[in-house]
Amino acid sequence: MPDGMFCFYVEFLNQKAIMKNKKNKGEAGLNTIIGKGSIIEGTIQVEGEIRIEGTIKGKISSTETLTVGNGGVLEADLDTKVAVIGGNVTGNVVATEKIELQSKAVVEGEITTKNLIVEEGAIFQGKCNMKDTPQLPGE
Repeated sequence: MPDGMFCFYVEFLNQKAIMKNKKNKGEAGLNTIIGKGSIIEGTIQVEGEIRIEGTIKGKISSTETLTVGNGGVLEADLDTKVAVIGGNVTGNVVATEKIELQSKAVVEGEITTKNLIVEEGAIFQGKCNMKDTPQLPGE
């Protein structure tokens, strides 16, 4: 595979999508995008980073950064290292390092993290826990 190129494959097992990165070891970066107009129900596990601009109902896990773009609409629980939210999320968000709520974010649910950044204009309705942040599996 040429430098800078990667691919991923998706396995569907009992309503569960596992997205595996086939990048060269040591390379970092975004490796999964759920585009505008996409609608997914179920569990998504991503090894690496994911950006969501579509609609998801279920559960999403990422080993790195999970980004919800301004067009993203999630009715889901999120487990990740870093969460950057610019869209709508209804559900619990657990990020072992940081959660960033951008100015157009609307979040309803419980959030758990070590560090929280809330930009002016963001809306958060729920409970925030910044103690006893759980570790992602494998950390």
